[in-house]
Amino acid sequence: MTPIQLAFLALIFVVVVAGVLGVSGVMRPNVARQRLAGLVADAPPRPPIQHRWLHWIADATRPISKLSMPEEGFEKSSLKLRFAHAGIRNANAASAFFGIKTLLTLGLPLVAFALLTLSGSPLKGNTLLLVMLALAALGYYGPNLVLSHLVMVRQREIFESFPDALDLMTVCVEAGLGTEAAMMRVADDLQFKSPALADEMRLVNLELRAGAVRERALRNLAIRTGVEEVDGFVTMISQAERFGTSIAASLRIHAELLRTRRRQRAEEAAAKIALKLLFPLIFCIFPSLMVVLMGPAMIQIYRVLLPTMGGH
Repeated sequence: MTPIQLAFLALIFVVVVAGVLGVSGVMRPNVARQRLAGLVADAPPRPPIQHRWLHWIADATRPISKLSMPEEGFEKSSLKLRFAHAGIRNANAASAFFGIKTLLTLGLPLVAFALLTLSGSPLKGNTLLLVMLALAALGYYGPNLVLSHLVMVRQREIFESFPDALDLMTVCVEAGLGTEAAMMRVADDLQFKSPALADEMRLVNLELRAGAVRERALRNLAIRTGVEEVDGFVTMISQAERFGTSIAASLRIHAELLRTRRRQRAEEAAAKIALKLLFPLIFCIFPSLMVVLMGPAMIQIYRVLLPTMGGH
């Protein structure tokens, strides 16, 4: 491939990555305090910019989103659960997601083919087909990778902030507050450090105000987050209320357990650094170091020793 063709392909890749990242930024969930403000306000607030962008994208890509979006069963699918894990609760998110996936899958090969044709590319036959298939696969799996990244970032944020939230809940419960009031107070205190965890706790309080059973509201919290530690917290609260044990003592023990688990994960990540550095050390640093150290010696051997051994 010529440098012009490589530049075109690099430009297409940059545009696709920027578009997918921009869509992921648009699809980020809004803070739950705006929803609470909308409940107490006299006039309905204007929809946030993320919701308006999602609405526009969904309307623009709805005709082609039907090509990849399942007609039924989506509400119970694993992709819907991944949307919940990423904190995406907008009704237009699914249509926008499948519309963007279909648009990228069909549009990237067409744009690449047009650019290669205009630039006079010598790519033909199997090579051109391979490039088209690679771009189509990139457009199809790119949104899934972005969604997985959003899920990972959000779950990591919740996991790292959850022990501190349990400590605050322990203090609030020991001070005489109930479980709901303690969660609301913790959500107010964590809104700057961990907006995702604060949003989830506020949603639990909204479900309780709507008349949901406490166990069911806490179970929905575990389902929405998808974090194992939150699931353990929900089980612990349910068992403490069922058997009449102290909630404050249970929270303190569970917070200590989560803090130990967080420290073990940090130690595990630190122990993997040596193994991760082994590959760049062997394939990148070690060859250049050998060239620098052995290069002059090899030149002298080539100039002096080889002619001597040859009898010259």
